[in-house]
Amino acid sequence: MQPLLTTIATKPRPTEAARVFHGRGGLHPGCEQWSLDFYPPVWVLTSFAPVSDEELATIGTALHERWAQIALPGEGPLCWVFQQRGGAQRLEGRSDTRLMAGIIPEPHVVTEGGARYGVNVLKGQNHGLFLDMAAGRRRVAELVAAAAARLGDAGRGARVLNLFAYTCAFSVSALQGGAAQVVNIDMARGALATGQQNHQLNGLHGALFWPHDVFTTWGKIARHGPYDLVVADPPSYQKGSFVATKDYPRLMRRLPDLLRPGGHALLCLNAPELGMDFLVDNALKEAPEIRFVQRLANPPVFADVDAERALKVGWFMRPV
Repeated sequence: MQPLLTTIATKPRPTEAARVFHGRGGLHPGCEQWSLDFYPPVWVLTSFAPVSDEELATIGTALHERWAQIALPGEGPLCWVFQQRGGAQRLEGRSDTRLMAGIIPEPHVVTEGGARYGVNVLKGQNHGLFLDMAAGRRRVAELVAAAAARLGDAGRGARVLNLFAYTCAFSVSALQGGAAQVVNIDMARGALATGQQNHQLNGLHGALFWPHDVFTTWGKIARHGPYDLVVADPPSYQKGSFVATKDYPRLMRRLPDLLRPGGHALLCLNAPELGMDFLVDNALKEAPEIRFVQRLANPPVFADVDAERALKVGWFMRPV
């Protein structure tokens, strides 16, 4: 646990929502179970194995001491949350989340890259903003800005399709990059409602929110295309929704019909058992019209002893 305690005691305060300690990457022996995130002003500690009260007390003391040094004026006492995902919870796909100290802001709004997002650190395992996807959101804004500049003379703006949109953070990035319209699709109405709130927080317009199953909506999706950018960030395994090994190839077959010539796709995969070759090889097989450009680097704090086990984000393009 010492590397975690050292990080708490020494790492500068993040300026926005960020992962602070990533034991899951295997670079800190003995700390593989731990992760620590900062959703200002709230710290979220997660363990993927059972934890003793003594361990929690030690970490709590370290957080209290560090907060006394780095809290901004007016922020008040330390606020931190602990989530247990190990043991029985892990086997049953559940988690136990506890507020350990302080008061969580309501609403709880954090920033990243100039954008504002609502989060809920006491509900479920996903808090509303995937911190490891920060580089993907930046690339979306860059690709859309380039497309918007290119298409300006043609009298239209860039169109974006955001599949498995969750709380629509990619849509926020796209619209901030200059997209004319973003179509957000996700089966979870609650997540899309949060996505709509995220657009309101940022004063953004031009997004559609469809609470549909992607695989039964291709006709409607195609009628709103073709698109200059397609983003897909599906769950790696969610029974009844998406199983990567079976459903990603099905999705890839649609890309040539959805993308304009010169259009781009960002395909995301967060399955430790599947490497980058899974995305590249299946894209080559199922959609030979598109080309692999590169794998996006994850934020440095998410470094992993095995890059193939970490989040994969593949950038693809349909040549002109």
